[in-house]
Amino acid sequence: MEDLEEISLTEMEGFRIGHAQDSRAGTGCSVVIPEDGAVGGVDVRGGAPGTRETDLLKPGNLAEKINAVLLTGGSAFGLAAADGIVKYLEERGSGFAAGEFSVPLVPAAVLFDLNCGEGKVRPERKMGYQACLKAASDQQLNGNYGAGTGATVGKYAGQENAMKGGVGQFIYRLGEVKIGALAAVNCLGDVYDPESGRLIAGARINKKGRDELLAEGDGEAFIRLAAAQEAGNFTSGNTVLAAVFTNARLSPAGASRMAGICQDAVARTVRPSHTMLDGDTIFVLARGPVEADLSLLAALGVEAATRAIIRAIKQAESAYGFPGYADLSGKEDY
Repeated sequence: MEDLEEISLTEMEGFRIGHAQDSRAGTGCSVVIPEDGAVGGVDVRGGAPGTRETDLLKPGNLAEKINAVLLTGGSAFGLAAADGIVKYLEERGSGFAAGEFSVPLVPAAVLFDLNCGEGKVRPERKMGYQACLKAASDQQLNGNYGAGTGATVGKYAGQENAMKGGVGQFIYRLGEVKIGALAAVNCLGDVYDPESGRLIAGARINKKGRDELLAEGDGEAFIRLAAAQEAGNFTSGNTVLAAVFTNARLSPAGASRMAGICQDAVARTVRPSHTMLDGDTIFVLARGPVEADLSLLAALGVEAATRAIIRAIKQAESAYGFPGYADLSGKEDY
């Protein structure tokens, strides 16, 4: 049997990824563009989603392919960045054929980063267009880029006790099958590395003059979590957003089923996940032509998304008053 190995986006073929951000304001967006479109699926969990055009991904609807997926900061305001992606694609003749027009189909999902940096600045049409201009088949940026620019994690103990989140990318190859994930991590809960079982980022408390991580299993953490919504410190849009993309062939029903299974990556890494204050959204993009068993493909997608989430945290740098993984990684709690 072929060995499972990590590869670069260049070796993936058929997909481009682009990021655009305002580093001063602390927000940004990321786009995944499949060459000639892709069959799409989506799964949305949690009580606070923010999405665009996810209904068209339901099996049985007219559109057979989508032309891009947007992951963006800016809460609901950030959905405006999709207009720039639509403009970019229309200029290049990409989209659903509607008479003399081509209508680009761009599903999108948002995360809430208005309390990081300058909240009145959000991704908009121009930023979405810039992300497309920067989209490349050799993109390898991780951490404080694109939709991860203003991302934070571990907010159930108050935003002031959160840590920096980010964006992460990981791609696998197994034989002819290639599958990757781009994840933006901005969750309410803590983030654990399932390989080591260690808590790597999350809510902090102050003890003896130095930062300590609250363990989600501790009684105090549960008390803080229970009080999070009542305290009014949190707004909808805490979330993990991910786009899982593959060279395998999938039907719309298969892509939607796979998106649901790939939510396992969020459950494996984020505790708690899918809360009433999260809007965890997983997209799947499949552009063929490789034939693959759906169960195998979904298992690989979970692994790729898991590693993308962990990479997003481990490569996030301290910014806007929130410490990144590297600043706390020497602690015994880690």
